[in-house]
Amino acid sequence: MPRPLIGITTARLLNKANIHVLSVAEAYVQAVLGAGGLPVLLPLGLDEPTISELLARLDGLLFTGGGDIAPERYGGQPHERVYDVDLDRDRIELSLVDWTARQGKPFLGICRGFQVVNVALGGSLYEDILDQHAGALKHDYFPGYPRDQLVHPVQLTPGSRLASILGQTEVQVNSLHHQGVRQVPGVLTTTALAPDGIPEAVELPGHLFGLAVQWHPEWLQAHDPMRALFRALVEAAKNKV
Repeated sequence: MPRPLIGITTARLLNKANIHVLSVAEAYVQAVLGAGGLPVLLPLGLDEPTISELLARLDGLLFTGGGDIAPERYGGQPHERVYDVDLDRDRIELSLVDWTARQGKPFLGICRGFQVVNVALGGSLYEDILDQHAGALKHDYFPGYPRDQLVHPVQLTPGSRLASILGQTEVQVNSLHHQGVRQVPGVLTTTALAPDGIPEAVELPGHLFGLAVQWHPEWLQAHDPMRALFRALVEAAKNKV
């Protein structure tokens, strides 16, 4: 059986030569390869017919981390800490989540990708957790911190798909975000919480594999439960090949 094609979303950056480039952290690519999938980087700037044509050839999707989603996408307000908004990336990724959810194609969202899944399906965000959530933990361990630093526990819902994949109901995670999920839409189920009550994972019930986490498992590949998360995505994608 051929290895499944896993589409990986990219970010638009300005390099030192003042040229826009599309890129993604290599850790995502290596995590997909290590799980037995074939990574395909998804460019920005595509029109919807092209996105639809590309999506039809993919077996699964990985929504990666990155800058913030435009607040107007979830009924939010401007905030001084909102940064690196890319309206084109918002457009493409929100459309991809919608299509992927409707078509039953396996997907995994990570950090920004977790928030994109939540917003695309009708949820909202905190523009800045520390400013807007009473009793919030520090979640923004960036920059200046190791990306694999475990900083707080996450409680998983017993019996959830995520708990089954990770093989436990509590895990230690890294944390590289300043925004977070404020309201989870009714179509999603919250399956993990940080100690301050901030959602850390959601699942799409009835979907072949629709799951998203707020932490960064691609930087925690030294831990078998985090490798298992990518293996589960790839295994689900195999069923679509």
